[in-house]
Amino acid sequence: MKRLSVLFVLFGILVSCTKNAPKVLLFIRAGSPQLEYMLTKEVGTMRVILERSGFEVTIATVSGEVLKTDSITVTPHIKLGNVNIADYAGFILPCMASDSTHSETVAFVREVVKQGKPIATQLGSVVTLARAGVLHGKKFAFPEEKDINAKLYPELNDGIYSGKGVVQDGIIITSGTCPWMEKTMGYKDGTDELTRALISTIRATTK
Repeated sequence: MKRLSVLFVLFGILVSCTKNAPKVLLFIRAGSPQLEYMLTKEVGTMRVILERSGFEVTIATVSGEVLKTDSITVTPHIKLGNVNIADYAGFILPCMASDSTHSETVAFVREVVKQGKPIATQLGSVVTLARAGVLHGKKFAFPEEKDINAKLYPELNDGIYSGKGVVQDGIIITSGTCPWMEKTMGYKDGTDELTRALISTIRATTK
C-alpha cells in the first residue's frame, strides 16, 4: 500500500509538471518531399530536445490529418487554424517546400511575430517568414547567397543574408541547412542548434 501511495504521488507530480510546462508549437507541412526523413531526423530531433528541456510540444498541421510513411506515423494534436498563439511560448517550423507555402501558414507566421513570440524556422520555412513580410531588414540564414533566386524567392531580398548556419535577429531564428541538406550536400545540419537557440530565446523572453 505504501509503495502504491508513492506511485500515485509521483504520477501526480508528473501530471502537474506536464500541465505547467511551457508549450512550443511544432508545425509540419503535410506532403513535404522526403517526409519520412524529415519526420525522423528533423521533427523527431526537435521534439526530443524540447521535451527533454521541459517543454510540452504540440504538433500542428493545416489539415490536422495523420502523417504516415512506411516506417512512421505522426498524429497532429491540433489544426493550425485552431491554434491560440497566446497559449504558446515559442514556435518552430522544420524545413518545408517553399514553392507551395499555404496562405494560412503565412498569415499565421505573420501573427506570431506580431505578438512578439520567438519563432525558429529551417531552410524552406525561412521562405515562409519572408512571404509573411517579417524578414524585412532582418538577418536570416539560407544555404547560399546565390540560392536566393529573385524569380523564385523575391521576398528574401527584403532581408539580410547572413550565412547558412543558425542566424538570430531578435525573436526570429533561422537555419539554412537541414538533415536532408547534410545528407545530399554535406552541409552541417542545423536542427540541434536551431532548437536550442529557440529554447534559450524563450527562457530569456519569459523571465
